[in-house]
Amino acid sequence: MNDVKKGKSSSYLFYDFVKATAALPGLIWFRPKILFANEKARERIRGGALLIANHIGFFDPVYLMIAVWYRRQHFVCLKQFFESSWGWFFRAVHCIPIDRENVGLDSVREIIRHLKNGDLVSMFPEGQINRADGELAGFKSGMVLMAAQSGKPVIPVYIRPKRRRFERLVMMIGEPVDVKAIAAGSGMAGIENAAKLLRQREEELKERIGRSVE
Repeated sequence: MNDVKKGKSSSYLFYDFVKATAALPGLIWFRPKILFANEKARERIRGGALLIANHIGFFDPVYLMIAVWYRRQHFVCLKQFFESSWGWFFRAVHCIPIDRENVGLDSVREIIRHLKNGDLVSMFPEGQINRADGELAGFKSGMVLMAAQSGKPVIPVYIRPKRRRFERLVMMIGEPVDVKAIAAGSGMAGIENAAKLLRQREEELKERIGRSVE
């Protein structure tokens, strides 16, 4: 068991190096302010969980690493990134490839495996960068299916879009949502309802974060 843990830790050496190297510059440049929806949301995330957030730009994975700094995260990203000249980097930091147009079973199984193994998987359910000035797009229901099958909670995070270049980064973390309980026994209708609920939670975080920084 110790050998297995040691091997797993060694595979994250590059990930930890990148994270540690970028930590200080990120804190200085972004000046992050992390808010919590309630006391339940303030509790540290332990074990497997699916972290979701609105998608406002290319730095969003960095923002989530800042928000949940104490956990390693496996980001779900487009398979095209793995096919680019930077493919080695995405593999080295343990990202999970996915085809946005045709989500394959291999990707789904890989995400579920990570969740069941106690990993923190992070993704952006809008499916692509949304530049609609803070308006949330529809959420892909596949995330609910994966979380429900793994039996792990979904944790929503809202990233406030910046209005000015040097504006402070502000994020709000919501409490965990048990999508398996919500979707149980209702088939795809339950999955869709859970996806709508998660989008609603994101909208609530958006409203609360707006009031908190006024």
